[in-house]
Amino acid sequence: MLILMPHGSRDPKWRAPFESMLQTLRAGAGEHAVAIAWMEFAHPSLEEVAREGYARGVRKMALLPLFMSGGGHVDNDIPALVQAVQEICPGLRIEILPPVGQHPRFARLLMELTREHIADR
Repeated sequence: MLILMPHGSRDPKWRAPFESMLQTLRAGAGEHAVAIAWMEFAHPSLEEVAREGYARGVRKMALLPLFMSGGGHVDNDIPALVQAVQEICPGLRIEILPPVGQHPRFARLLMELTREHIADR
């Protein structure tokens, strides 16, 4: 199971693109293959998502921070949340992946978008 973790916001308009992306991913990968757990300000939280998957028998999850780079949340808060969840759910393993913004394909996508924008000018 893949868990996407954006920052979160109380504003539903801010959350809408992530929720739309989740529905698209689920349509291609399956209802329970991917979930969103908000870092803060929205639900479901990582604990809620992990408990739900754990109750279905999932014992291995990967968490993809939808952040541009490491920092306070990625380097400190997310590992603490994962550790707390793993203590609540014995035998659950959650692998924290590098932030999406640090992935080489993300950099290539930004270059592609930049070139398209420049070409349109």
